Amino acid sequence: MSDNEKNEAPAAQDQPADKAEVNLSEEELAALCKAHVCTKCAVMAEAEDIKLRALADNENFKRRIQRETEDVRRYATESVLADLLPVLDNLGLAIEHAGSDAACKNIVMGVNMTRKIFLDTLKKHGLECVGACGEAFDPEVHEAIGTVCEPGQEEGCVAKVAQAGYVLKGRVIRPAKVLVNKKDA
Repeated sequence: MSDNEKNEAPAAQDQPADKAEVNLSEEELAALCKAHVCTKCAVMAEAEDIKLRALADNENFKRRIQRETEDVRRYATESVLADLLPVLDNLGLAIEHAGSDAACKNIVMGVNMTRKIFLDTLKKHGLECVGACGEAFDPEVHEAIGTVCEPGQEEGCVAKVAQAGYVLKGRVIRPAKVLVNKKDA
């Protein structure tokens, strides 16, 4: 044997024959497909779809958490402000009941000034009073506790306010308790 024949023989033995058949089961074929990325493969398309859905779910989760965090910040003072509403109501009652007595004129003026400062401070934190006589009845911000017949007002309007309502940055903390005008039939 010549030197050339010796060098060619091992090279021919290392290469597989062109007509050799490879028998693979479905599981083995799927495993090979996953191991080698194939852009036309259904498994790859399914994996890409799963990845995109997971990314979208992650983005939606981030947005929801951010929105919930903003709501917590925005309405963090809600319970404290709701606890202060009876104080505001009592100041209003004090002004209402002592308003006509001349002996209490200076005290009423002081209570009225205190109530105004208190309302202004609460307004700075986003609290607004709702429920005024003459406005249209809105079940979102009013709670009807009865009806009355007031000839000078339109039907369906607030005739009297029994208890003022309050809204914090668009969210109702306490609806206004009102009497709604209803014309006699």
